[in-house]
Amino acid sequence: MRLVVVPELGAKIVSILYKPTGKEWLANSYPRQLQKVEYGSAFDQADLSGWDECFPSILACRYPVSGSFYGNNVPDHGELWSLPWNAHITTNSIDCSVEGRALPYTFSRRMSFLDERTLRFHYSVENTSTEELAVLWCAHPLFQATEHTEMIFPEGVSEVLCVDGGSRLHTGQVYPWPEGDGSLRYPINRIGPASAMDSRKFYVDGNLEHGRAGIMERDTGECLELLWLPEQLPYFGAWINEGAVMEEPVCALEPCNGFFDDLTTAYENNQLLRIGPGRTAEWQLDVRLSRI
Repeated sequence: MRLVVVPELGAKIVSILYKPTGKEWLANSYPRQLQKVEYGSAFDQADLSGWDECFPSILACRYPVSGSFYGNNVPDHGELWSLPWNAHITTNSIDCSVEGRALPYTFSRRMSFLDERTLRFHYSVENTSTEELAVLWCAHPLFQATEHTEMIFPEGVSEVLCVDGGSRLHTGQVYPWPEGDGSLRYPINRIGPASAMDSRKFYVDGNLEHGRAGIMERDTGECLELLWLPEQLPYFGAWINEGAVMEEPVCALEPCNGFFDDLTTAYENNQLLRIGPGRTAEWQLDVRLSRI
């Protein structure tokens, strides 16, 4: 595996390459440029590529918790992707960290190889304030997709909640996984062509029992798996783009510790991460590449 990270661009991962076959898993930025954007910009004004970290919210909102930070603006897709990070390389890791602006915290991510095909992400968030923080984190990897790409959800998932139906599905409706209801020409775990000009997003409605998801290329047998502990990351979402937002088909698999995109909603439902004053929260996520 080869990994490429750009610390100045939110520590964005711009490449995860499977060297035995030369397959690049992450979506590239073309025709957009990889370049810095102003803090607080809308996410779709940037390059729309690679792997970003969404924190402390996904949707833009005002911080909903009463106290010193109540009403602070939290940018679209969080604030980490538009901030430069510090980076340090060791023998077997890339350590990146950044200080929050909307809220007082230090967010850190260590990436290291467990073996030649497994990459471990270790995350930590230190609350540097004297008040409890209520936040959520979501992995935001944009994977290249073709008509052969199949998304694999955690074991035991039989239905999903549609939170953005695009032009063909209905927001707020529960759909059988992976069959769907016949609204599409294919099961909902498959990605159609960019000519469809559509997109959609799902969540598993409730806590997970198993922390494993992935994508498989049915024509080549190449696989990417995400593995995590559901007690650390109890929620899971997925986004599909078929030309509506990006020029090429992509899919995103998103383990997360909040449900769902809006921090305000997650706070009202108490489905998010709480970090006490001066405390540190930690979790990990593995990426494993293989070929069947």
